[in-house]
Amino acid sequence: MDHRGLLTAWSDEKGFGFITPAIGGERVFAHISAYAGQGRPSQNREVRFSLTEDAQGRVRAAQFQYTGIGRLGASVGAGAWLALLIAAGVIGGLSVAAYFGHLPLALPAVYGVMSLVCVLLYALDKAAATAGRRRIPEKRLHMVELLGGWPGALVGQRVFRHKTRKRGYQFAFCLCIVLNLGALAWLLVCPEAGIAREQLGVEAQALDRWRELLP
Repeated sequence: MDHRGLLTAWSDEKGFGFITPAIGGERVFAHISAYAGQGRPSQNREVRFSLTEDAQGRVRAAQFQYTGIGRLGASVGAGAWLALLIAAGVIGGLSVAAYFGHLPLALPAVYGVMSLVCVLLYALDKAAATAGRRRIPEKRLHMVELLGGWPGALVGQRVFRHKTRKRGYQFAFCLCIVLNLGALAWLLVCPEAGIAREQLGVEAQALDRWRELLP
């Protein structure tokens, strides 16, 4: 890769963009299949690239990747570390609450397992989208999120830069979070959930402590 330039345009959803050579001249088409770095490309980043021609004789990037220190931050998507912190805080908080008897011990385990499943599903779906293979249905992803996997979904979206720009999907994702947390609150404080609490082993003393926290 003996050319340098700036990735001045990039569509992560479409999987292609254009490189403006540092020496000037016409922009060079760059497809995601030619990206030789980690993670996903983003625009306005300096890159090194090599050239080739397609079947119609048009010049395009044969390979490209970030240059210098930019390569160090390319392994995960923007906001990935914040997503990891939020997910760890949610599952860690549930684990602490379960340890002190505020929640059934199985609850943080369910959130942890479903979150791992969700991360795996996002990785598989992103790979399928890039390779043009059959995708995982969005309803299946939302079902896992609703069943406690939404912290993992948050991580998967940011790490793999997947589903973050689809407004309809993000609306459904946020709805899954609201419904999941609403169900958790119902389990902890509503009198109608008494039988469910008994089956899950939520002690009466723990329930009283949760109610004291509410306004």
